[in-house]
Amino acid sequence: MPRQEHSFRTEAIIVKRRDFGEADRLLTIITPTHGKLDVIAKGARKATSTKTGHVELFTRADMLIHTGRDLGIAVQAEMIAPYLELREDLQRGAYASYVAELLDRFTAEGMDDMASVFQLVDETLNRLCTDDDPRLAVRYYEIRLLDLVGFRPELNECVISREKIEPEDQYFSYAGGGVVRPSYAEQTIALAPISMVTLKVMRHMQRSPYSHVKTLAISPKLHDDIERILLGYITYVLERKLQSVDFIRRIRRQY
Repeated sequence: MPRQEHSFRTEAIIVKRRDFGEADRLLTIITPTHGKLDVIAKGARKATSTKTGHVELFTRADMLIHTGRDLGIAVQAEMIAPYLELREDLQRGAYASYVAELLDRFTAEGMDDMASVFQLVDETLNRLCTDDDPRLAVRYYEIRLLDLVGFRPELNECVISREKIEPEDQYFSYAGGGVVRPSYAEQTIALAPISMVTLKVMRHMQRSPYSHVKTLAISPKLHDDIERILLGYITYVLERKLQSVDFIRRIRRQY
C-alpha cells in the first residue's frame, strides 16, 4: 500500500531555487527538525500567486509542507525574514551563494536533526546582510560548519605526533585534517604552510562566539591566507571545487 501522506509546519530557509514545469518552483530548503528537503511551490512563478514573494532565494519562511511519495509540496509559505541585502548587493549575494553551496555539499536529505546547522545558516545570512566584513562572517561559517558536520580541523596539536603545537609557523595537512609540526613535515605529503598568525586567528574562530570574533581587525593579506587554508581543506574533503568560489573572486576584484 502507498505510504500515507501527511503535513507538517516548519521554519525553512530557501537555499536553492529552480524553475519546475510551466509555473512551479522546485525549492531546496533547510529546516531545524526535518533537515534538508526538496519541495515544490506550485504556481509560484505566476504573477498572481500568493507564494511568489515568500519563496525567494535566501528567504526564511514559515511553511506548511505536504509530504507525498516523492517530493514535498509547500502548501503555504509566509515570509519571516527576507534578507533583502543579499539580493540588492552583488558581493553579499555571492557570499550567500557560497554559504548555500557549502551547506548543500556537506548535507544530505534524511539528516533529520539539523537545528544547529539551521541556526548557523540563519545567523550567517543575517551577518552577511549587516556586517562590514562579509569575508569574516564566511570564514566563521566555514569553521563552524566543518565542526557540525564532523570535519573539525585539528588546530591545537600535531595530527601525526599528537604533540602540542609550539608558537611557530607550522604546516597544514589536508589529508590529516589538521596541523603538522615542522619536524614531521618530511613524513607527510600535500602539506600547506600555515603561519602562526593565521593559526591563532583560526583557533580563535573555532573556540569563540562570533561577538568576540567580529572585533578582530584582519588585513586583506591575512584574510587571503585563512581562506587559502580553509578552501584547500574543504576542497580536499569534498573532492571537488565549489562553483561559487570563482564568482566571488571575480566580484571581489570589482570592489
